[in-house]
Amino acid sequence: MAGAIYILCFVTSSLCALMLGRSWRRTGAGLLFWSAASFSLLAFNNLLLVVDLMVVGPDVDLQVPRMIVNLVAVAVLLFGFIWNGDD
Repeated sequence: MAGAIYILCFVTSSLCALMLGRSWRRTGAGLLFWSAASFSLLAFNNLLLVVDLMVVGPDVDLQVPRMIVNLVAVAVLLFGFIWNGDD
């Protein structure tokens, strides 16, 4: 059951990134770009979670790479808010 939730989280964040990216291409709004980039990284983080917990098992620990990707995703979104905050 937990595996299905992890996969659904990956699919949801990937769809959010896709829709934000499509909206950015149509409108050119900078905040949409940074949000799409952040959600892409969050989707990658969810993919790493699925690989870590369901594929490789306890032999390999991907917690540190997942936390780094998470930090970068939040930093990208924060940078986008600061850079495009006045729009």
